[in-house]
Amino acid sequence: MRVLLLEDDEDVGPWVRTGLKENGHVVDLFANGKDALIAATLQSYDLFIFDRMVPELDGLSLLKSLRASKNQTPAIFLTALGEIDERVKGLEYGADDYLVKPFEFAELLARIDVIARRQNASNQEQIIELMAGGIILNLLSRKCSRNAQVIDLTAKEFQLLEFFMRHPDRLITRTMLLEQVWDMSFDPTTSIVETHLSRLRNKIDKPFGLRTIKSRRGEGYVFEA
Repeated sequence: MRVLLLEDDEDVGPWVRTGLKENGHVVDLFANGKDALIAATLQSYDLFIFDRMVPELDGLSLLKSLRASKNQTPAIFLTALGEIDERVKGLEYGADDYLVKPFEFAELLARIDVIARRQNASNQEQIIELMAGGIILNLLSRKCSRNAQVIDLTAKEFQLLEFFMRHPDRLITRTMLLEQVWDMSFDPTTSIVETHLSRLRNKIDKPFGLRTIKSRRGEGYVFEA
């Protein structure tokens, strides 16, 4: 996901940005509300994470302004204002979630995952075909082709390729694949990801002399369309 992070704390901001990047997200960090408003107006984001108390334009006013301009990007407030009435106010102004400081980073990731699943479910209802790099993946017939040549995939290979094609040009970690494709928690002893990726590459890349799913040593994989 492409995330706009508004956080003026010199320790918390970089810490959250680093953690999100390590989990495959692209993050733009801002320390004041006015700069964040300009960025949110000029660029497209998948998620906003706003601190409430920041300079120039507070997070609550920022979200109110964005919602008034019909920007419905999901938003999470990350703030020390934890009283019930403050949480209610944040949700009433259009936030999708509200996380009180101090917090565990794993909880932030879990809340982001809930929002991502909700967005994916909504998008999946509308998408019939995925197309990239000459590959066509029909989600209704469950058929795959590349350059008009039919490719026979197993159910798991299809699911794996679908996940990559829904996240083109984005770093996908091994853990993400285990969780999203196999519904498994991280297991350093299994080679299931590498085995299925090798088989998938032999089907979608090797016959065409291409390398679509590229490995990044020590980081993960990228589907380059």
